Amino acid sequence: MLKKLGRLFTIKTRAEAWLVTYAIALGAVERGRHYLETYPGMGGWLLAAACTGVVFLAGAKLLDSVKPQPAALSVGPYRAPVARRNPLSRSRPTPRSLHRVSESRVSHRTD
Repeated sequence: MLKKLGRLFTIKTRAEAWLVTYAIALGAVERGRHYLETYPGMGGWLLAAACTGVVFLAGAKLLDSVKPQPAALSVGPYRAPVARRNPLSRSRPTPRSLHRVSESRVSHRTD
C-alpha cells in the first residue's frame, strides 16, 4: 500500500517536471514579494532574486532527472556501431620500439 502511495509522488514524465517547476516558481515569487515587503531596500531585492533564481536550478535538476521517452519507431534491428578511438592518434605518440632506425617509414623492406 505504501508503494502505491509513493508512486503518486514520483515524477515520471517531463510534463510533470514542468508542472512541479511551475508550482515552485509560484511559491518563489510569493516568497519574494514577502521579502520585499519585510525588508525594504537592497536586502529585500537580493532575497527576492535568490528565491526566483532557485527556480532555475530546481527546474533544471528536475528536467535532467526525468528520462526522455524512447523512440516510437525503430530504424532497424541493429544498433549503430560504436565509434572507437584509434589507439595511436596524434594525441598519443607512437612508441619508439615499433620503428627500427635502419628501416624507412615508407618502405617495408628489411635488408
